Amino acid sequence: MDGEAEGTQQPHLILAPSSSSSLIPMSKTLRKSSSSMAPLYETLTTSSVLELDQSLLNSMRASNEEGLKKLDEKIADAEENLGEREVREAHLAKALYFIRISDKEKALEQLKLTEGKTVAVGQKMDLVFYTLQLAFLYMDFDLVSKSIDRAKKLFEEGGDWERKNRLKVVDAPEILTVLGKIPFLSEFLNSLYECQYKAFFSAFAGMAEQIKFDRYLYPHFRFYMREVRTVVTVVYSQFLESYKMTVDTMADAFGVSMVFIDAGLSRSIAAGKLHCKIDKVAGVLETNRPDAKNALYQATIKQGDFLLNRNQKLSRVVDL
Repeated sequence: MDGEAEGTQQPHLILAPSSSSSLIPMSKTLRKSSSSMAPLYETLTTSSVLELDQSLLNSMRASNEEGLKKLDEKIADAEENLGEREVREAHLAKALYFIRISDKEKALEQLKLTEGKTVAVGQKMDLVFYTLQLAFLYMDFDLVSKSIDRAKKLFEEGGDWERKNRLKVVDAPEILTVLGKIPFLSEFLNSLYECQYKAFFSAFAGMAEQIKFDRYLYPHFRFYMREVRTVVTVVYSQFLESYKMTVDTMADAFGVSMVFIDAGLSRSIAAGKLHCKIDKVAGVLETNRPDAKNALYQATIKQGDFLLNRNQKLSRVVDL
């Protein structure tokens, strides 16, 4: 894209994961940054992610003012002495500067102004990609959705395949290319299929920690834990194919404590997801899978109880 080195990640996107978890000394990182991200620093101090260093903030603001002054001079010179292409490039440079210092509102205004001076569809798609950078940085998923829809419409108007591939990366579900780069993910996906239960639970714990500190996935952490419990029930069911085994054998195979196994099995049994019983005295698990006829019998009883309860409630209403 214009004004960017191919394949180079932008400073504000490198800092983005840290801004949610504060896992690194952000003030030192911002101080070393050549972009003087005063707006980002103000956002982080306002949200109590960082403590305010007024001298650092003043230094950043002074640097930003100087940079913007130079860009405004270039815009004025281009409008007075150069052609439309140079004017557009000068406005784009200012938009990119606002993006680098993470000034969302001014960057969006400048991108809109630049779009008004842009004719080529491909260049308009580039502006949408810049908007996506800001949207991801500020977790503005409404803007992300609108930008993706806008990029798709622009591609239909005549965008090239290079930009189409960039757009595909944003919302592609494929994970094989990054499977090895995400800790525990490959082991988590493959260990269940390979019946490596201890590795599965180890990877499960590791994935939970990864999600806790991921700025995009953390809001969905509780949903993830609920869904994985369903998978854990499948693991229990798969392991309990044999008729009988001891609790300590199962705990050892899974690499967890007997208390953990007991609690997990109890929840699954009470919810009707596992057909087995726990002999607490002998420390033994026994499966008791019902056949189709018994399952139908149990379902009939359950539905009959439900019908009787409804009839009793209805009779009270009629009597009144």
